[in-house]
Amino acid sequence: MPGKPLAVAVLLAAGCAAAPPPSFAAVLTSPTDVVLSWPDDGAGHRLEYANDPAEPWTTLRFLPAHTTTYRHPDLIPETPFHYREQPFTGPVSADPPAVTSGDTVTVTWTDRTPDEAGFLLEVRRPGAPDFDPVEVTDPDVTTCALSLLPGEERSAFRIRTLYYGPLSPVVHRTTGKER
Repeated sequence: MPGKPLAVAVLLAAGCAAAPPPSFAAVLTSPTDVVLSWPDDGAGHRLEYANDPAEPWTTLRFLPAHTTTYRHPDLIPETPFHYREQPFTGPVSADPPAVTSGDTVTVTWTDRTPDEAGFLLEVRRPGAPDFDPVEVTDPDVTTCALSLLPGEERSAFRIRTLYYGPLSPVVHRTTGKER
């Protein structure tokens, strides 16, 4: 039967092919630290976790564009952690009005979009090279008040209209025993 050796060769070759790298990964780097990673797609990323994927998800962090890793440190030993990420994009409003009163800053802007998922307030602290996400609002909100930390009095603020991309597949890691 001349067809069988060819079929076996094709199956072996297909089984030996390297799988493409995952687009979102979680690696346990110590018994209680997980490092999340994803490719640079030019978007910002929202990272979430849950101890059970059927339970509510908690946002870990909003990360700026071109960030490709996040370390989730000092986790509870021998505990399951489920992770997912979601890219976000959106135009930036240049220098929205910010009024400082004591240790609080209030930022206001105009909502010019009918379909945003919300707004992301970003801060560039004095001496910092770029903006960091600090607050997320609901859709149609046009003001946000934040408490300033020491040294943030001369910070610059900007607003980004949020549009979310698709959620990644969920990745799972269970932490190890404490040393």
